[in-house]
Amino acid sequence: MSDVTDRPALRASVLRDLLLAPAGPLARVELVERTGSTNSDLVAAVQADPAAWPDASLLVADHQSVGRGRAGRSWETPARSSLTMSFALRPQTPPASYGWLPLVAGLGAVHALRATAGVPAALKWPNDLMLPAVDGTEVAGWGPLRKVGGVLTELVRTEEGDVVVVGIGINVSQTPAELPVPSATSLARAGAVDPDRELLLVALVTSLAEVLDRWRAHGADPVGSGIADEVAAVCATLGTRVRVELPGGGEILGTARRLDDEGALVVVDDMGAEHHVLAGDVRHVRAAG
Repeated sequence: MSDVTDRPALRASVLRDLLLAPAGPLARVELVERTGSTNSDLVAAVQADPAAWPDASLLVADHQSVGRGRAGRSWETPARSSLTMSFALRPQTPPASYGWLPLVAGLGAVHALRATAGVPAALKWPNDLMLPAVDGTEVAGWGPLRKVGGVLTELVRTEEGDVVVVGIGINVSQTPAELPVPSATSLARAGAVDPDRELLLVALVTSLAEVLDRWRAHGADPVGSGIADEVAAVCATLGTRVRVELPGGGEILGTARRLDDEGALVVVDDMGAEHHVLAGDVRHVRAAG
């Protein structure tokens, strides 16, 4: 198992030099050594003083001890083994478009991982970042894919307008023994060469800014901006048989066909009925036969 001394700390001065305007796309960059959850911290900070966190602000933790996922799930990673960050975004788009933000952020992350780490990253709707299993084996609900990261968005209503906090976490250098569940992986486990966290962070911010700017420039139109086609191209869920566990209970079993105008997953059940799923846990299942 790697020791923390083998995993270099992030350097605030380097990140600010590269990412703060005018050299970079961000208005504010804050780095903390350790926190429970960057999303929780940034949501609280925006609520307390929204003016202090303009559009394109970033909070990064060198070590996040209690990461937060969908449905209140949490996890812990070894110190300095992951990238954990949260962005404060002022969408400047209609609220109906907010459902696309996890997919926009996920697309930016996929682009960055493919270009920088050289891995075949993909999306699992709505907010998981996936890599193929290195041994080709399957895990129930995930098939031959493994989770390398995820996106968590939270809406904060303020007197100055809506702020969407977008959290992104990526497993970088964890060894197989350090991964918490069989469905998880890391860039190192997937064979990425020298996965440097600072390089990855700069690439991720740059990629996310490009995708987000293009989406905004087209009035949050996912089709006109090309975002819809790009997300569909990297979404491993589309075309597969899925079981969707709905937040209020119940489930849908069918084939994930497409994304609708609000970013919902359209699932066609075995009777041919379409279901537009805005939230739910999606499990990939094998087709019968």
